[in-house]
Amino acid sequence: MPLEAFKFKQFSVAHDRCAMKIGTDAVLLGAWAAVDHSPNSILDIGSGSGILALMLAQRSVAELIDAIEIDSEAYEQCVLNFEQSPWRDRLFCYHASLKEFTEEIEEKYDLIVSNPPFYTDHFDTKNKARNLARFENALPFDHLITSAKMLLSDHGRFCVIVPYGEEDIFCALAKENQLFCNKKLRVRGQKNSEIKRSLMVFSFEEQSPKIEAIYLEDGRHNYSNAYREMTKEFYLKF
Repeated sequence: MPLEAFKFKQFSVAHDRCAMKIGTDAVLLGAWAAVDHSPNSILDIGSGSGILALMLAQRSVAELIDAIEIDSEAYEQCVLNFEQSPWRDRLFCYHASLKEFTEEIEEKYDLIVSNPPFYTDHFDTKNKARNLARFENALPFDHLITSAKMLLSDHGRFCVIVPYGEEDIFCALAKENQLFCNKKLRVRGQKNSEIKRSLMVFSFEEQSPKIEAIYLEDGRHNYSNAYREMTKEFYLKF
C-alpha cells in the first residue's frame, strides 16, 4: 500500500492519486447510509478512492456493488483499492461520467450513495482534478437527482450528504423528481457549534422525515460518544 493509505479495521484505502482525500463526510455517510432494507445492489456515484463502496461492502451482503468515477487517476486507484479488499468479488468500478453510465446501464439499484461535490464558487483552482472533484458544476444537484431517480429500484434508497445550507434546495429538487426525504441527520462539529452537514435518505415513498442530530467532538480530538458509536466498526482508534 502507498504511504498515503487510510487504514480501517477491515480494509485500507489508498487515496494519494485522488483529488479529494478521505474525510469525515465520506466516513459519516458510509457508516450511516441505509442498509436496513437489505439492498442486493448498491451504486456509489463519484466514488473517488472507493471508500463509500468499501464501507457498504463491509456493512451489507449486497451481491453487486458498483461505483462510477470520471477522473482517470481516481478511477485507477479505486480499482486497486477494490482488488486489495476482502470483498473484491462484489466490487466493480466504471470509468465513466454519470450521464454516460445512466444512458447505458440497465441495472436498477436498491441503494445509491453519493458524496457529491458541492462548492458552488464561480472560480476554479489551478488543479483540474481537484476542480472536478470539488466544484458543484462537475455534478450539479439536479443531474445527480434525476440520474438517481432513473437508476433506483422501486423500493430503493438514495443517500447523500450536502452542506446544511443546501438541504432545502436538495429536498425540493428531489421532490420534483418524486424522490422524498425519509430521514435526515444534521451534523455539528461540536455540541454548540452551527450545523455543517445534512445526511439524507430519499425514496419513492412520501412520508414525514425523521430528523436526528449528532456532533462530532466534545473538544479538540475528543470525539463524542455518538460519533464513536457510529464509526466504531471502521476507525482503528475507536
